[in-house]
This record gives sequence, structure tokens and C-alpha cells, in this order.
Amino acid sequence: QVQLVQSGGGSVQAGGSLRLSCVASGFTGSSGCMGWFRQGPGKEREGVAGIDSDKWTTYAQSVKGRFTISQDRAKNIMYLQMNSLKPEDTAMYYCAAARSPLGGNWCTREAIYNYWGQGTQVTVSF
Repeated sequence: QVQLVQSGGGSVQAGGSLRLSCVASGFTGSSGCMGWFRQGPGKEREGVAGIDSDKWTTYAQSVKGRFTISQDRAKNIMYLQMNSLKPEDTAMYYCAAARSPLGGNWCTREAIYNYWGQGTQVTVSF
């Protein structure tokens, strides 16, 4: 059974940093995307960052230059390093994994994902 278990997150002041982790079990992830999504208050869930099996990364425009996605496929761990956080980054963050071999820009599209983490709250204050 595939499980994605998230850790990290919390509360930080604007300009601060946080790192999210996502450990996958029961899933090789060798052929598909893994990604991070978020859902802010009153907003739809959006793709934040994605990484494919070639380690090609894609980011939402709003986080480019501030967030970095990385992955250790051998250990099935994915990270999201978030720097220069802004209040508008406040959201519930989810990691996700896809079975599909699609990669590249597909990695921030919710439709391709099959498995989801439990979510972790990130709150950025002024």
C-alpha cells in the first residue's frame, strides 16, 4: 500500500524559511512525477513545484527563485525548501506522487497524481 508521510511546516515570520519532507513507502516513484501542492484559505489547490524521474523541476511562477524541490529517489524522500516566505504562502501543503510516466510540466498538474500526503500547515505572519 502506497503511503506518503509529510513532516515539517509550522509557523514563521515573513522572510523566514521552512523545509517540508515527504517520505514515500510502497512506491518506487521511479517512473513518475512527484510534487508539492498547496491550498490556501478560500482558494483552490494549486501546484507549487514538481520533479520528474530525470530530476527536471518545474515551479509555479509565484514561488520561482524562493522554493526548491529536491528528491532522493533511492530513499524515496522528497523535500521542499521554502525561503523568503511571504504571508501569501500560508496554506496547507500536500505532497503527491504519480504512477504515470508523464514528466516535465505535467508535474504541477493535479490531474496526473494518484497518491497524496496527509497535508501540513504552513503559516507565514507579517
